[in-house]
Amino acid sequence: MKQRVPVSQIMSKELITLSQKDSLYDAENLFKKHNIRHLPVVENKKLVGVVSYSDLLKISYVDVTEDDDIESVVYDAYTVTQLMAKTPVSILPSSTVKEAAEILSKHSFHSIPVVENEELVGIVTTTDLLNYFIDQY
Repeated sequence: MKQRVPVSQIMSKELITLSQKDSLYDAENLFKKHNIRHLPVVENKKLVGVVSYSDLLKISYVDVTEDDDIESVVYDAYTVTQLMAKTPVSILPSSTVKEAAEILSKHSFHSIPVVENEELVGIVTTTDLLNYFIDQY
């Protein structure tokens, strides 16, 4: 297995993001349209939070019911700012794949934003890590 591979080699660089002004409807649409599970929240390219699809599911009861009325009431009651993780752990592009895997294995989240000079430049997900490890064999 390769040693000291930087996350910049495996991170997703074509980012789909939210702003704090977006709605939870916008978030749900982006999750579904792009088949993703994590949306960094940015303001002027600076990372200010992360919303995960599981965060949205927790408040929307989508797992429990298909009743659009419940979803509408909940989506109208909360904002992206209220739902997002406000102090997300981030790493540098030069951080290693091993460091990313260690961070994810210690925490209950499944993505790490990649930040350089306070600007969001990528995101590493557990899927990115699994694909990297699969490619090693």
